[in-house]
Amino acid sequence: MIGRLRGTVLHKQAPDLLLDVAGVGYELLASMTTFIDLPEVNNEVILFTHLIVREDAHTLFAFSSEKERALFRLLLKVNGVGPKMALAIVSGMTANEFAERVHSGDVVGLTKLPGVGKKTAERLIIEMRDRLPEPSEGSETGDLLTTSSPQKLENEAVDALLALGYKPAKASKMVASSLKNNDSLSVEEIIRDALKASLS
Repeated sequence: MIGRLRGTVLHKQAPDLLLDVAGVGYELLASMTTFIDLPEVNNEVILFTHLIVREDAHTLFAFSSEKERALFRLLLKVNGVGPKMALAIVSGMTANEFAERVHSGDVVGLTKLPGVGKKTAERLIIEMRDRLPEPSEGSETGDLLTTSSPQKLENEAVDALLALGYKPAKASKMVASSLKNNDSLSVEEIIRDALKASLS
């Protein structure tokens, strides 16, 4: 998995970006928020990335912050939300703005995002409400996904099991079972317990 790149911007035309990293040109799809933060062509930049592998393509998505990438990854877990829609959502609002709309059940606000209809907005609210901590008053924009909340630890453990090849439903069930016995485990301990239980 390619998680971070540091290189020189060779070309940018939203959402496409070409980055030179030690002589290798990486083609990326970047969010609009990331495009706003990009330096001019021929300047260096550090980007956080997420690689999606499919039969017909390997697509690398780029983000200017880990918080933005974290939201993108959470969105991919929602039924019916693919990379294109997830990128549109993180391009349309910050992590805090999105969380506020989800927790307040703001269907109308979410349908203002490109490609998000009423049914998708309702699904986002139902499936994301428990995955996102509630934004607190006066919290910095974008700080939402940096907390080490129990939900974040659970998500990280599920992600690790998905990377090992487990199906989403199975991975979630394994992690939930592990946390039922002890909710103060680290991510590594959750994964170890989940794997041990599945093999016993």
